Amino acid sequence: MMIHPTVNIFTLHSRQWQENRYVYPVVSRRSKGLSIGVNLNPDKICNFDCVYCSVDRTQMPERAEVDLAILEAELRHMVGLASSGEIWRQPPFDRTPAALRRINDIAFSGDGEPTSFQRFQDAAELAVSVLTDANAADVKIVVITNATLFHQDRVLETIRYLDHHNGEIWAKLDAGTEAYYKLVERTTIPLQRVLDNLLMVGRDRPIVIQSLFMRISDVPPSGEEIAAYVGRLQALRDGGGGIKLVQVYTVARTTAEAYVTPLRNEEVDAIVNAVREAGIHVEGYYGPD
Repeated sequence: MMIHPTVNIFTLHSRQWQENRYVYPVVSRRSKGLSIGVNLNPDKICNFDCVYCSVDRTQMPERAEVDLAILEAELRHMVGLASSGEIWRQPPFDRTPAALRRINDIAFSGDGEPTSFQRFQDAAELAVSVLTDANAADVKIVVITNATLFHQDRVLETIRYLDHHNGEIWAKLDAGTEAYYKLVERTTIPLQRVLDNLLMVGRDRPIVIQSLFMRISDVPPSGEEIAAYVGRLQALRDGGGGIKLVQVYTVARTTAEAYVTPLRNEEVDAIVNAVREAGIHVEGYYGPD
């Protein structure tokens, strides 16, 4: 299925909302509704430095710590606004299409890798408590992650906890080869760690794979790169890793590097078709136009 954005609301993914420190609302194409973001990395520290990242790291944050009491208060207020429908009366969310006026998830995302937050388990338990008190246990708790820390016991324990509370893993895989991975993610962490972690976690629950492809200096990923990427997905599946869905998308907001631009629609289509031909469930999302 190909999802076409109909309004610019999809490009509005600011992690700042009113006076909140940590919690922000986003109407997400991939969530197909309201995603309540939770920023566990206000310090803007990340173990990736992706060329397409939309986080402005030229401005130092005013606060680097996470106060869970304040986070809880913000989250309860936001869930209340969404549950009552009040959020849809506030700009810019009053422009949201009727079909998307639903709460899909609380998403641990933000300005860095959320699983690096040392009290990740406490934050997960807090989200479960808020949804339980709001009689909204059907709302997902999504972890948007680069999959680099799944091998740590504390992270695995939290993922297993979320398995019992409508949790879902959305893990990044933006490359098929080590060279392209290093070009895009700009990290010292090897691609093999990501692949090993995806397989380990995917063997115990189906996961969503998020893959962002782009033009770099006006050059799209090569056919060989996409073939290698599809091969990684096939190896994950054939190794026993459950893939619930692959989301193939391109840039829709301001990026860290000016030389990064969106793929053309037909280029997104070609990647989606390559994944589909491998027998893997996939959705594609175009750029901002």
